[in-house]
Amino acid sequence: MEQDEKLMQEALREAQAAMAAGEIPIGAVISWKGRIIGRGHNQTERLRDTTAHAEMIAITAATEAMGGKYLNDCTLYVTVEPCPMCAGALAWSQIGRIVYGAPDQRRGFSLFSPSLLHPRTEVRGGVLQEECAALMLEFFRSRR
Repeated sequence: MEQDEKLMQEALREAQAAMAAGEIPIGAVISWKGRIIGRGHNQTERLRDTTAHAEMIAITAATEAMGGKYLNDCTLYVTVEPCPMCAGALAWSQIGRIVYGAPDQRRGFSLFSPSLLHPRTEVRGGVLQEECAALMLEFFRSRR
């Protein structure tokens, strides 16, 4: 549990970088044996790419670090529940575990189909939920 909070703090740092760049503040890190092997934050505006979600960028970095496309022994830490697109990519990567902060009550994968993930993937939600949700609220309030 303590490790989950520590690594979620790293994901929050990525989310803050996204917010500083004018992106929706979602951040992600992927760890293997407690070591961060991939990082990402939303870059859809900067890259003009609707698929440039934090999770997708972190998956690319992690698979490069691992030297292969499977992340069975890895954990994704992401500040907001993954969307169905990201859940599908995580399923294909066979990620071992997903830890997220705030649920996404509009577009989170669990609203559509919890079975989008690989059957062996473990999921834990609500880690530093208040901090993760507060960043999203702050971002969208500033836009209105």
